[in-house]
Amino acid sequence: MDIQAFVKPKREVVFVYDDFSICEALKTMEQYRYTSIPVINRKGFYVGSLTEGDLLWGIKNIVAFDMAKADQLSVASIHRLRDYEAINIKSNIDELIIKAANENFVPVVDDHNLFLGIVTRKTLLNYFFEHNFIVL
Repeated sequence: MDIQAFVKPKREVVFVYDDFSICEALKTMEQYRYTSIPVINRKGFYVGSLTEGDLLWGIKNIVAFDMAKADQLSVASIHRLRDYEAINIKSNIDELIIKAANENFVPVVDDHNLFLGIVTRKTLLNYFFEHNFIVL
């Protein structure tokens, strides 16, 4: 089974660039109500994943934090506890399922680590339910 069938392409994915300010990242996450989003650089390479917790801990560690200061700091300046490990587009479905079991989404990259999109756990579960692979 080819994982490409499950990939939500980059053009349909909400993400932030690593040079976005903290305010921009917060506004993006608030607007879409996501608790975790991919981070890519301007060349299109996958950098990691940013969570609400990463932002909160980053904010906590900034003395005299205010929104004006947050607008001057980039997402790249935030320490991320852990990143969602990306999977190569050529990977097999077993690898995808293993990664999706632990994360809300699995970032998908090409051989050069260029961000192609994501596969959501929900998409996988829906597929398996629709095709009677999962019995309740």
